[in-house]
Amino acid sequence: MGADDLLADEPLVSVEFEVFGKVQGVYFTKYVRDICLQLGISGWVKNSKRGTILGKMQGPRALVDQMAQWLSNVGSPGSVIDHCEFTNWENVQRPQYQGYTIRF
Repeated sequence: MGADDLLADEPLVSVEFEVFGKVQGVYFTKYVRDICLQLGISGWVKNSKRGTILGKMQGPRALVDQMAQWLSNVGSPGSVIDHCEFTNWENVQRPQYQGYTIRF
């Protein structure tokens, strides 16, 4: 029984996020992409013109919650997170994205 089996009954969710603080110029988007790919979360992330990080995550609720904690409290080395806002939480039947990408 692998981790995938344990998440089989977990609802799929989608959420948008914005991370505030010293989050640009510290490889934040790369870390988000790499961790989401490891967790099997799909979506995208990008730097905003306002100096924040914007993104969207879709996947099993438990994994998205785990990543939300990372976005709010951990971040990439050298980052200083002020706070993270999560909006448009919704249940989805299947992810709308293949993989996890950095947008420019």
